[in-house]
Amino acid sequence: MPTLLIADDHPLFREALRGAVQRIMPGVQLFEADSVQALYALTDAHSDADLVLMDLNMPGAQGFNALVHLRALHPQLPVVVVSAREEPSVMRRAVDHGAVGFIPKSADSNTIGQALAAVLDGEHWLPEAALNEPPTDAVEREIGVRLRELTPQQFRVLQMLGSGLLNKQIAWELNVSEATIKAHVTAILRKLGATNRTQAVLMAGKLAIDGEGIVLPAEED
Repeated sequence: MPTLLIADDHPLFREALRGAVQRIMPGVQLFEADSVQALYALTDAHSDADLVLMDLNMPGAQGFNALVHLRALHPQLPVVVVSAREEPSVMRRAVDHGAVGFIPKSADSNTIGQALAAVLDGEHWLPEAALNEPPTDAVEREIGVRLRELTPQQFRVLQMLGSGLLNKQIAWELNVSEATIKAHVTAILRKLGATNRTQAVLMAGKLAIDGEGIVLPAEED
């Protein structure tokens, strides 16, 4: 039977989704995570899983950044976004950033079953409302491609920059030297094609859904 990974920070929704999946696919193996960092650990431990079902709004996630990073870490793992955000544009952006499908949290069991059957057969699946949505802006898609080049530690540093933390604060949080953080920032700027920290954060912010959680950083020497 297939192995599925579920990532959502709401225990009641995880329970509901787990129950729906088990009714649709008796005997399925399920493993769960309640944050982005827990999801990364889970995918490392189960890199041969058949499918990941992940929410966009979890601790450690900003818009589509976590989706993009997960696809970079484990390109062999198909990912379906399961979200309360039901705007067709958000659904299309999720697919353009690497998801193989998008299931609204309001979907009934029949719809979830159709979606899972399609993606496990190697197809993409979107609600009908999103099928005619125009492609995501080319600039945003290019930024997504560049973000995939970041290492896990560089990605964490970029997220912390987007939270407004200074180098010394990030170094303390990650238990490394400030010089190490400066080296990470230099590599991040190079990989993103950014000239400074503010530009790097603004570029990453293009993958936000509503500009959520982004604080412009102070420039440092």
